[in-house]
Amino acid sequence: MKKEPSNKTKPKCISLFSGGGGFDIGLTEAGFDVFFATDMEPRCRETYIHPGNFGPDAHFYVGNVENVNKALIEEVTGAPVGQVDLMVGGPPCPPYSKSRFYRKDKPRGINDPVGDVTLRSYLRLLNEIKPRAFLFENVHGFVYKAHQEGFKLLKQTATELGYSITYQVVNTADYGVPQTRKRFIMVGLQGANFMFPAPSHSESGIKKGEQIKLFDALPAWVTAGEAIGDLDTDENASDEGHFAGGKHHDLLKEIPPGDNYLFFTEKRGHPDPKFKWRSRYWSFLLKLSPDKPSWTIQARRSNNMGPLHWKNRILRIEEVKRLQTFPDEWFLAGTIEQQWRQVGNAVPPLLAKIIGKQIIKTLNTTSFSKSTRHNSSPGQTL
Repeated sequence: MKKEPSNKTKPKCISLFSGGGGFDIGLTEAGFDVFFATDMEPRCRETYIHPGNFGPDAHFYVGNVENVNKALIEEVTGAPVGQVDLMVGGPPCPPYSKSRFYRKDKPRGINDPVGDVTLRSYLRLLNEIKPRAFLFENVHGFVYKAHQEGFKLLKQTATELGYSITYQVVNTADYGVPQTRKRFIMVGLQGANFMFPAPSHSESGIKKGEQIKLFDALPAWVTAGEAIGDLDTDENASDEGHFAGGKHHDLLKEIPPGDNYLFFTEKRGHPDPKFKWRSRYWSFLLKLSPDKPSWTIQARRSNNMGPLHWKNRILRIEEVKRLQTFPDEWFLAGTIEQQWRQVGNAVPPLLAKIIGKQIIKTLNTTSFSKSTRHNSSPGQTL
């Protein structure tokens, strides 16, 4: 996906917290010209500008988002910023993650310095750049009651800046991603209301090979088996470096596909319980089922925290890319752990593409006016 020369006919996009490029792959496929990207991790730049990815002509700044402003963007790109159509970004999610409910020693939300600085930097740039639209993404925990300060700050600031905002927690499986990954997404537009695209798949939908009985029935969620089954055709393939379960490897082999350590608990009726009920993280010894979508791909590769392959091993990086809908040919820089982190932290490109197309459609069909009344509306009950 070599980046083409900047095209004035394409809507212009600035990408923050760009990581391994998941958001930007999808937005580029949707029709945006992502003319500036940034992340504080040098390895992400190496991935981004690889000749087989966006290429060496892509403008990628390595540094803290606190240092990013219009002047720096113009310096990096060598051109005036001009009118920006979209600003996109998902600030680091750990401060808003579910794990913070268990880690009492760590601050939550904007009480975490990282959570505070990154969110406020996003909003500062929104005010400085004033794009026609913005797209904000984070874990669905961003809307939890414990994190309301950040959520309210985002809503209030965006509304005060003149954006009509729409927000929703989406499940990526509803849009054809082979993964039940729930994410909070807010879209804001100047003088227009955004409507989230309708889901293309459903949990109870029509599976491949089934007879369609209802004319409006959706296809079923894409399963992990459909996404990665063809990557594991060689039964004799070496899995060196992908050993899973550690000292619990033999237990892992007994766990049915789609289950986790709770299989070995008294409450589940196991005759020889090995663990107490809810004594571990839910993802402990969590095994994929080939007949269901994957659970959320985590940012950290682990030998006992899933999802793990139904063949009792750690997923290969090629499989992780598929489950996140990255192109097979997308180059990733660094060690396996560093590659995994880039993919695990990313927004699935397929979801970004679908939402990006909807934003372009809205931008192209709406007459924008400063006098337009602005409001905020949730896309669904959070």
